[in-house]
Amino acid sequence: MDSNKEATSPQGKTEGFIASRDSAPYVLARNLKVGYNSEVIVADINFELRQGEAIALIGTNGSGKSTLLKTIVALLPPLRGEVAVFGMHPGSNPRRIAYLGQFHASGFVLPLRAVDVVRMGRFPSHGLWRRMGREDDEIVTSAMHAMGIEKLAESPLRSLSGGQQQRTYLAQVLAHQADLLVLDEPTAGLDAGGRELYLQAISGELRRGASIVMATHDIQEEPALCDQVMLLARRVVALGTPQQVLTHDTLLETFGIVVFGDQKHVHVLEATHGHNDKEQSDRRQTRL
Repeated sequence: MDSNKEATSPQGKTEGFIASRDSAPYVLARNLKVGYNSEVIVADINFELRQGEAIALIGTNGSGKSTLLKTIVALLPPLRGEVAVFGMHPGSNPRRIAYLGQFHASGFVLPLRAVDVVRMGRFPSHGLWRRMGREDDEIVTSAMHAMGIEKLAESPLRSLSGGQQQRTYLAQVLAHQADLLVLDEPTAGLDAGGRELYLQAISGELRRGASIVMATHDIQEEPALCDQVMLLARRVVALGTPQQVLTHDTLLETFGIVVFGDQKHVHVLEATHGHNDKEQSDRRQTRL
C-alpha cells in the first residue's frame, strides 16, 4: 500500500486515516463502535497506541474488553468508525501480531507437549512447514525460561495445571517476538510467581520496542506498566494515564466500588443498594 494514500475499507470506501507504515500508530481508533452482529457493546472509542507503548483495558466481565481486542485482531469487524493496525486494516499484517485469547481449544484436541505449543509462536515468522533452525530453538528456549516452564518442555499440555498451561501460552506469545501483543486476561490462573514472571516478561517486551494492548481486572500491577488505561463498562468511562484514570470516582463508576489505601495495600469498599424506599447499603471490604 502506498503510504501517501488514504486507506480504503473492504467495501472501497475511504476510512479517513493515513496509512503510513512508518509513522502511523500501531493501533488507531476513531469514533469506533464494537460489538457482535448489530449489537453495539462499546461506542465512541478513540485512542492511539504507538511503538513501545502499552494500554490496559480494565472493566468487569461483559464490559467490552474482549470485544475490542477481537476487533483489533480482526476476529470481529468494526460496527462503525475507524480502526487501523500498523496504519492498515486489522488483519492485514498478522505476522506482526501475537494474540492471546481466553480460550485455547486446540491445545486439548491435539496431543501436544508444552514445547510444541511454544514453538507455534514461531510459525508466523516462517510458516507451518519450514524447518526451525537454531535461532528459533533459542527463542523458544528463552521464552520458556522467561515463564519458568523450561523443565516442563516434554510434558503433555493436558497434564499441566491451569496456571502452567497459561504460562505455556504466554511463552508462545513471547516466542512470536511480535511488534504488537494483544492479551486477553493474561494473568488468569497464574499464581504469584507466575504473575511476577509475566510482569518481568512484559517489561522486557516493551523495552524491545513492542506495543501491548491488555485486558485485565487488575488495577495495580499491570496498569503500572502502561502508558494509558481505558476503563470500560459497555462504554468508555475514562481514558488517560494510570494516575489520571484510576481514581475513586472512575473506579466507582466502572465497578461500583470505592478504593482506598496506600500504594502497597489497596482496600475495596463495595456498596450494595437495597430495593426499599430508603437506600440501604451492605458494605463489604476486600483487599486487592
